Amino acid sequence: MTQSRRIHPFLVLLVVAAVAVLGLAWAMDAAGAESASPAAADTGKVVYKVGWNGEPDNINPFVGYASPAFEIWYLTYDSLVGYDPATLAAMKGEESTGLATDWEVSDDGLTWTFTIRSGVTWQDGKPLTAKDVAFTYNYIIQNDMENWTAYTNLIEKATAVDDTTVVFECSKPKPDMTRHYVPILPEHIWSKIDPKKAAKGYANEPPYVGSGPFQCTEWKKTSHIKLVANPDYWKGAPKIDELYWLFFTNVDTMLQDLKAGNIDGCVDLLAGQMKQLENEPGIEAAAIAMDGFNELGFNCYKDGPSKGHPALKDPKFRQALNWAVDLAKSEQVVWLGYATPGTTIIPPDYYTDPDWHWEPPADVKYTYDPEKAKAALDAAGYPDSDGDGVREYKGKPIELNLIARSESPESQQTAKLLAGWFKAVGVDVNVEVMDEATLTDNHLLNYEGDTFTPDYDMFLWGWYLDFDPGSMLSYFTKDQIENWSDCNWWDPEYEELYVKQGEELDPVKRKEYIDRMQQILYEQSPYIVTDYGPDFEAYNTDKWEGYIAIPDPNGNYLMPPFGNCGNANFLSIGPKTATTTEESGGSSTTLWVIVGVAIVAVVIIAVLLLRRRPRAVEE
Repeated sequence: MTQSRRIHPFLVLLVVAAVAVLGLAWAMDAAGAESASPAAADTGKVVYKVGWNGEPDNINPFVGYASPAFEIWYLTYDSLVGYDPATLAAMKGEESTGLATDWEVSDDGLTWTFTIRSGVTWQDGKPLTAKDVAFTYNYIIQNDMENWTAYTNLIEKATAVDDTTVVFECSKPKPDMTRHYVPILPEHIWSKIDPKKAAKGYANEPPYVGSGPFQCTEWKKTSHIKLVANPDYWKGAPKIDELYWLFFTNVDTMLQDLKAGNIDGCVDLLAGQMKQLENEPGIEAAAIAMDGFNELGFNCYKDGPSKGHPALKDPKFRQALNWAVDLAKSEQVVWLGYATPGTTIIPPDYYTDPDWHWEPPADVKYTYDPEKAKAALDAAGYPDSDGDGVREYKGKPIELNLIARSESPESQQTAKLLAGWFKAVGVDVNVEVMDEATLTDNHLLNYEGDTFTPDYDMFLWGWYLDFDPGSMLSYFTKDQIENWSDCNWWDPEYEELYVKQGEELDPVKRKEYIDRMQQILYEQSPYIVTDYGPDFEAYNTDKWEGYIAIPDPNGNYLMPPFGNCGNANFLSIGPKTATTTEESGGSSTTLWVIVGVAIVAVVIIAVLLLRRRPRAVEE
């Protein structure tokens, strides 16, 4: 005879359930830890993801022109001179954010000597020396690499005296020698690249070698760019292991991903989205006063064939259109009060000692006056002779095309307003939306065979300026046509003044030249500067700390448009290093309450079931 006992089926189910509850509790705790940490669950690496509405046009420094391309260069290459992220002042010493720790200039202003920090390596392990600095500048100067000639203007050559000393010889005194950005490139790589190929077809495919805090290792167009921390960076490795820039075609989707925690920060937001983030826990949003402007540009090309409307070559026609534009309304409708109506190409209240902005006096300032616009068009010879509401050029109705950018909803809104305002004074406008690359390659820089033939009437875009206004001023010189110039305008007096300001070391005298240059641009209107619109950024403060404004206190937190302090933010940002007692205790308490309840339930019901155990059965 044997005795046997079967466990009650309900007890089995209860134990299984208890185990499941315990597993769920531990899973919940683990999930809570993961959601509170920026580390990627599958790799254990610290990953930061930024959303943006644009992407680089090209990451070859001799080809790219769009601001996202510059952001990638700021993070992957160093520059000669570094700047204080808070004040944008040029820095000397070991604490400098650039490769130069010291410099001096000769009494005649023609020779600059820079001391290059030692111990810096390229991302492939090879040493970075003064020879790389000299090579980069000479490569640009000798091969007329037009992306950077506005910065190397007046430099005749650079010579590496030894590994830590580089000497620049200038043809004239150069006031912006310590106020420009040129990415320093590795000689052992770029010396093997044909300059003609570098200026046209070389792709600079990732992973490419720089010396910055991150290395660009992957770029999938219309998807993302991946940057990986440089563990040997001379200022110390970043706190972020991997930095992703994610492309969004829809800014609303980008915002929702930020709220959901799928990304950690985003740029290129819209004015209307700022209100949505005012009370969003764990997210900060900022409207940032930028060193730049937005503009309506005209095709002013007069030195060769052009597909632009011929009326746009006439400054009187362009001047008349100024009176038809209601900048105050645009600032309210498009920017919801966040922007300031524009005047000139150098923004006000940004530069100091001196403030390079010239403000048009009241007697020459354009204001919104449609009747004055009509009278000016009549006087300039563009009548509405048949009374149909459309003005004529040489007897034919004037119809202009206006291109807005798909990457900029603000430009699309502005385009609709402009079309209405111009129609009200007798100028018909067709609005077309296209991406920036198509606008540039197929229209602004259009060629018929080998002949430059710009193919557009008007466009809407914007500019960021540099530490010094000289580069922005250069874009309206004749030398920049077929390069950085997008309106193809130039003027003899302006050309002379550009040369003078570029050689003037006295800032007071230099400002006189720059003021007059702005006045000429304002009067002739190759641009109508529509606004000084802000950058809109938002970022997660629940999981991340160390955000800094560049410059302080109202600069960019994620995408500062300034050379070698443009990487200081992502050297500072890192995971929050501590959680509050309440957060830690809450998570632990919840777990152990669940565990305790499960154990008590198992014990009680087990006892009850065992007391009701059936008698043994004889077999």
